[in-house]
Amino acid sequence: MELRAIIVDDEELARKNLALMLERNCPEIDLIGEASDIDEAESIIKSAQPDVVFLDIRMPSGSEGFDLLERLENRNFLVVFVTAFKDYAIRAFQSNAVHYVLKPIDEDDLKIAVDKLIATKETFTQHPENYDNYFEALQNLADRLIHNKTNSKIAISHTKGVKIIEDDDLAYLEASGNCSMLYFKDGTRYLDTRTLKVYESILNTDKFYRIHKSYIINMDMIKEYVSEDGYTVILKNKIELPVARNRVSAFLKTIKEM
Repeated sequence: MELRAIIVDDEELARKNLALMLERNCPEIDLIGEASDIDEAESIIKSAQPDVVFLDIRMPSGSEGFDLLERLENRNFLVVFVTAFKDYAIRAFQSNAVHYVLKPIDEDDLKIAVDKLIATKETFTQHPENYDNYFEALQNLADRLIHNKTNSKIAISHTKGVKIIEDDDLAYLEASGNCSMLYFKDGTRYLDTRTLKVYESILNTDKFYRIHKSYIINMDMIKEYVSEDGYTVILKNKIELPVARNRVSAFLKTIKEM
């Protein structure tokens, strides 16, 4: 699959560097335009209707990239954020299941991002209704990065698109190989390709606690803790989960502080 793309960045050198890297490493990308500001980008997107926008979100205040997305009405394209944001911002990217590459751009990271783009585009072509959830995830990201809001929504990519969930709806999470099984309060469950380690970094630590290498629980779901024949937490839905011996002390301290 070939994806028609544009680059939006106020620095000419950054645009040229990314264009060269795409040409050398990502033959699936057909670069059809470049823009130095959001007015120019808006015009190109409306006329050329690209599949992908490689978007810098520090042009220069940090909000312009998101302002561009808010301006557009027909949003049927994917976004790759090209950014120097790190640390907490990466957790925001992960929680919203968006595509991103960090500056300075690494060739392997760029290839991985493009591979994910192709898979997502194939899915959205079959299920275009998922663009609404996708852009809701982008708005969640803007709220976290630009407006410093604590966001309780998590975006999950799946075979038909993007699913937006509220973290309050989660009862607990279980490691499943390199994936995570999400168990909801209503009894349903969902398999996500992100690891439990990733979820540990993106979930609100005031609400969720990793009690074991295989389990993260919603603290509001705790009904009882017992130390007979091992260490076990019993949830309100009657699920019993083990607490790792080396986590017991810190876990009990956290419970007492609730």
